[in-house]
Amino acid sequence: MKIPKRKLFLLVIFAYVAFSLYAAYNVFFSTKVISRVHRVVKKGTGAPSGGVRDGGAAAAPFMADEWNPWEDEQVEYNSALNQRREAFKQHLSRIDKNKPRRYKVQIWGKAAIGLYLWEHILEGPLNPTDKVAQWREGELEAGKIDFSFYTGPAVVQGHVPLDMNSLVLVLNGREQQKVSYSTRWLEHVQALVQSHTVSHVAVVLLGNEQCNNDWIAPYLKRNGGFVELLFVVYDSLWINDKDVFQWPLGVATYRQFPMIRPNAQLITSNRPYLCNFLGTVYKNSSRETLIQVLKQSGLDKECITAAREKWLPQETADTLRSYQTALAQSELTLCPVGINTECYRIYEACSYGSVPVVEDVMTPGTCAAGPSSPLRLLKAAGAPFIFISDWKELPAILERERGMSQEQRVDRRRRLLEWYAGFRQQMKERFTEVIEETFFRNG
Repeated sequence: MKIPKRKLFLLVIFAYVAFSLYAAYNVFFSTKVISRVHRVVKKGTGAPSGGVRDGGAAAAPFMADEWNPWEDEQVEYNSALNQRREAFKQHLSRIDKNKPRRYKVQIWGKAAIGLYLWEHILEGPLNPTDKVAQWREGELEAGKIDFSFYTGPAVVQGHVPLDMNSLVLVLNGREQQKVSYSTRWLEHVQALVQSHTVSHVAVVLLGNEQCNNDWIAPYLKRNGGFVELLFVVYDSLWINDKDVFQWPLGVATYRQFPMIRPNAQLITSNRPYLCNFLGTVYKNSSRETLIQVLKQSGLDKECITAAREKWLPQETADTLRSYQTALAQSELTLCPVGINTECYRIYEACSYGSVPVVEDVMTPGTCAAGPSSPLRLLKAAGAPFIFISDWKELPAILERERGMSQEQRVDRRRRLLEWYAGFRQQMKERFTEVIEETFFRNG
């Protein structure tokens, strides 16, 4: 059968158009699925030297056609990004290394002077604030050290949360009963050292008033023991400022004497009395002489005096209030010697800006004697006290007091309060620096 030329021509035209459309679609719209394995990783027109893989000779043109012109830039970008990240990590590491290192130390207060150390010297907080609470604790930062403090009757051996290896133990060695109690605590800490739970130990000791502290000597590291540092009250012969340091007696915290914050009224008020003495008068002591001098010269009318024959370990709320009132209303506080020259009254007078008049004589015992004894620590700190060797000098001192103006008295009070604040700060810095240098000298 003959096909008409017109139909044949139209069929050819249709086939041409269909083929053209198919070719155009393949060129512009078709997407080829190419495995990442076959991507070219570096520029080149042919296969790598030494032959081709996974496709033979035919693969080379195909791979060359699929080369990504931005791939090298991506690799360089990723490399630079990784370098910046590494440089930043090194920068953070240097900051961490240069950052001052901090250390942790626990203080166990098993004597009342621990409260003077914590609240008056270190000025740390205590919770709860109830002074008769069974368990009290606090934390503070001083220098490079983070201190934590535990005190109270409920602080017993084996029940303190020891989460560090450096320890300061506050003990009382004033009399035999206290020594026995303190020895048990030292033996407990010794067991902690032997088990490697504790590495460093210091002791703050309320020493014997006659400086008889031989009981603690075997525990000192220099004698083969484990106590690296000893801070001891009173003028002990052992003090060398290397491993044994003198520590202030402080105020009678065991009688609830508080931390006094100076204010304008404390400094500028008119004080109605020249002096005060409230205390125990022992037979055949210089305190008897003091009372006689006050009475014979009529000075007892210008001074607040309250003498008792027997020492009482505790104050009532009323007697404590009366004592604090006497300090706050007197220009001078008379401080006769007891068993030792150093007494709580000295520090309590300083708290109120009442100048201590100190009987500057040595007492019997084995305490260090010398040109700066007694009260070496206070004298070395430049204490602005009035020192006398005989209470018969008192009338002349009080006569000079009468001639002072209110302005002079206010200025003296201010200087005394500033000195006492500076003294406590000095003891704080000394305490923390000695512990840092001894416990953490190797970092």
